[in-house]
Amino acid sequence: MIRMMTIAICSLVLLTACAEPLTKTQKGALYGTAGGAAAGALIGQAAGRDTKGTLLGAGIGAAVGGGSGAGIGYYMDKQEAKMREALQSVEGVSVVRDGNNLNISFRSDNQFKVGSSILEGAAQNDLNRFADVVREFDKTNVTVIGHTDSVGSESANQTLSEQRAAAVRSLMVARGVAAGRVTTLGLGEGRPIADNNTEYGRQLNRRIEIVVVPKG
Repeated sequence: MIRMMTIAICSLVLLTACAEPLTKTQKGALYGTAGGAAAGALIGQAAGRDTKGTLLGAGIGAAVGGGSGAGIGYYMDKQEAKMREALQSVEGVSVVRDGNNLNISFRSDNQFKVGSSILEGAAQNDLNRFADVVREFDKTNVTVIGHTDSVGSESANQTLSEQRAAAVRSLMVARGVAAGRVTTLGLGEGRPIADNNTEYGRQLNRRIEIVVVPKG
């Protein structure tokens, strides 16, 4: 069964490799097709317990997954465009598309003071613009990831990173984003993006990052 699934998915990838460069929506369709083929193969094998059932299920799953993948890709295209428009005046914001996911990082040096989980005023304004777009595109879920610098103990920084992520979540919910759509994660001091031996580096490391993904 696993061999059949691998063949189905690899065939899709090989066919796509021979085509013209894909748009983001077309990539979404490809991801949906491959995922649908894999899921369909599992269903086909479970139902028929034979190769014919596996291949039939893969074909059906690919067709369904491709259609939904294209729809998701288009939806994320629209959300990405709206988010870039809303955040274009925000200094240092980064919006990166990864398949059908959006990775957003805000300017790091004005978000939190040392040892604090209270968002600075400028950071609140930036995140309000972000939350407005998330509220509009309600077919997505959000993970807020908190980070700290290396000042203090590792355990204290882990707790602080969780509190920072929770502060962003609270702001988004207060702005009208459904609470069930937003989860949080704290990574403490473990993922620095700058040198913790300098004040500026520590400012950059006190940050939040946000991942927006389509609902499953």
